[in-house]
Amino acid sequence: MKQKKLYRSDKNKVWGGVIGGLGEYFNIDPTLLRLVWLLIVVFTGFIPGIIVYLAALLIVPKAKKQA
Repeated sequence: MKQKKLYRSDKNKVWGGVIGGLGEYFNIDPTLLRLVWLLIVVFTGFIPGIIVYLAALLIVPKAKKQA
């Protein structure tokens, strides 16, 4: 059994592909995840959500291009 790995999406991205990658990893619609992330950012103050997104952008590797 091959283990799934989390990557930033090349196909399904708006800014950096982090949420698109999470959607592909968990097999969830990335639009729904983006809405949830937006709600979290709005209700916790903008700075923590943006910092978490930027940290994920630096930590999660970019997807390898499929040949």
